[in-house]
Amino acid sequence: MASVSKYIKTLQGRAAKSRVYRKFQLDGLEIAQMLDDEKHKSLYIKLAKTNSTQRLRELARSIAENPGVKNRGAYFMACLQEPKKRK
Repeated sequence: MASVSKYIKTLQGRAAKSRVYRKFQLDGLEIAQMLDDEKHKSLYIKLAKTNSTQRLRELARSIAENPGVKNRGAYFMACLQEPKKRK
């Protein structure tokens, strides 16, 4: 029984460690932290993989500095989709 609880603790320790293997993963996680939206970090990682990281970071930084934005993640996605709607 003790070995089972030890194994469960080992698994929980592994889950707590971050496994970032590529630059776009780190960029996506940092964008999620800037926007205070770590719940959707996989979305930001995917966006960092397929889009310009510099553009995403600039947009996230400008939104994070704006105190009037309540839902930063939703506003970020709306701003990101805006140029596509114009086309």
